[in-house]
Amino acid sequence: MKKIIDGKLYDTETAECLGIYQHFDGNTFHYLREALYRTKKETYFIYSRHDAENPCIDDFVSGMDVPISLFSREDAMLWAEIRLSAEKYFNAFGRPAEKFKF
Repeated sequence: MKKIIDGKLYDTETAECLGIYQHFDGNTFHYLREALYRTKKETYFIYSRHDAENPCIDDFVSGMDVPISLFSREDAMLWAEIRLSAEKYFNAFGRPAEKFKF
């Protein structure tokens, strides 16, 4: 997927995929798939698919826009903390410093 935002190209094929979050609600058939990417210039973005799209088909429902959202490093880290395993977080951002309470 390629998207130009503010005159810059964001491409899921050339950026590094740091992790994927998926959720499918079998009761309502709501579907969410988000993938966090990092470009070679350390820019982060989320590529997401949701709701009316069928999770079993790679193509989008005709006429739907494909959302790519830019994230700061801090927002990307928070997204990864919430949605990825600790191992994937470590691989993407390294181990966080431990906080000690006295």
